[in-house]
Amino acid sequence: MTIQLKKLDPYRYEIPIGSVPGMNVPGLIFSDSVLLKDIQNDQSIEQVANTACLPGIVKAALAMPDIHCGYGFPIGGVVATDANHGAISPGGVGFDINCGVRLLKTALSKQAVDAKMESLIGMLFRDIPTGTGSFGDFSLTESDYEKIFRTGAEWSIQQGFGRPEDLDTIESNGCLDGVNPEKVSLRARERGKKQLGTLGSGNHFIEVQYVETLYSKQIASVFGLVEKQVVVMIHSGSRGLGHQVCTDYLKMIGQASKQYGYRLPDRQLACVPVNSDEGKDYLSAMNCAANYAWANRQCLMGRVESAMVKALDLSPETLGASLLYDIAHNIVKLETHQIDGKPRKVAVHRKGATRAFPAGHPDVPAVYQSTGHPVIVPGDMGRYSYVLVGNPSIMEETFGSSCHGAGRVLSRSAALRATEGRSIISELKEIGVIVKGATKSGIREEAPEAYKDVARVVEVMEKAGLVTKVARLRPMGAIKG
Repeated sequence: MTIQLKKLDPYRYEIPIGSVPGMNVPGLIFSDSVLLKDIQNDQSIEQVANTACLPGIVKAALAMPDIHCGYGFPIGGVVATDANHGAISPGGVGFDINCGVRLLKTALSKQAVDAKMESLIGMLFRDIPTGTGSFGDFSLTESDYEKIFRTGAEWSIQQGFGRPEDLDTIESNGCLDGVNPEKVSLRARERGKKQLGTLGSGNHFIEVQYVETLYSKQIASVFGLVEKQVVVMIHSGSRGLGHQVCTDYLKMIGQASKQYGYRLPDRQLACVPVNSDEGKDYLSAMNCAANYAWANRQCLMGRVESAMVKALDLSPETLGASLLYDIAHNIVKLETHQIDGKPRKVAVHRKGATRAFPAGHPDVPAVYQSTGHPVIVPGDMGRYSYVLVGNPSIMEETFGSSCHGAGRVLSRSAALRATEGRSIISELKEIGVIVKGATKSGIREEAPEAYKDVARVVEVMEKAGLVTKVARLRPMGAIKG
């Protein structure tokens, strides 16, 4: 299907109502002419149009510039549905519930770490379980699950990972309310039993970086970022537990949705009313998985700090580790937004998109009230990543949502074909980036060329007036799942 886009300005393209039968609102894609060529190479535009058919959707079906094809919903998609009369869909969150990123600051300079990067990456790879089905040190009991599902990152802090003040700089303080552990299946619990504190596979990573460029020294000062400072970015989610929660509820909601008479262009958009019993059950289970993910990233950060102390032969005081922020990018949240000039409670589905609430918003942590919370946007392991903040206009245009990364431009199979016979590890080492991974094929799937240039993605967001750039981070080394 070819959908004709209406160019609104250099950074906004509309999918008119009627482009797909059943659309309730238009689609809106944030892009430029260069990125649009990549977007048109897969089915993501059609997927945006399809999501505009969801019952109770408000304003528009949105797509960030890092959009690419996903399960039902595009990755990089944002959809808000009325919380009282609209639908909720597991496909609008995805399988890796609360996949997200956090950025750990240190008191170290690039120069102080450069000479020990090989040993540091080696220590991180030894101490942090990576890869598909990897197991950690925990074997969670039902009592552990009850606490993790109800307290999230706080549980990990109580186990000795990180500090109580970390909770102040985690989205939602690292814990969502409205959980019912009984709604998480035994199969999901079994899959997550030994995976807490593990990185996982695919595009998950732990990357040692340094602050290469500051764009706003005023905001960077509030964030505690300075040039040449070493930071560590952690990207992981809810592991097998979250995957199973999604699998369980896709099956259940796929069956239940028929009784509500919904007619949708793609069965992968299966949904039920937000306030239905099935909708409430999914939201409760999803919140449990989200809290597991925050507990997981909290454990991972603690392991990173321990590995850095050992590999660099430092005291914890000299390392000076502290959490800049932790943010989710696969989640649905009940939020209040201004719709047609009136406050309205909506279920905001962010799939491969992240919150970007500006200065003064009540959900922004106290320490960042003057700036807006940090928006962490990873790129690929050969180029750069960014720290941004949302501008006030982002609340009106995108429900306070931003891009979440670079976005794939090659599928995993295409990336393997493109890198046949090459050593991506050697190529990265030649440009000063040390990488270790669970498998060579996994690293080839994550080759820099498999991703869009995140600088262009961020530029679209900036030129559209939605965000302000704060800092650019350059990779020094990484471990990959």
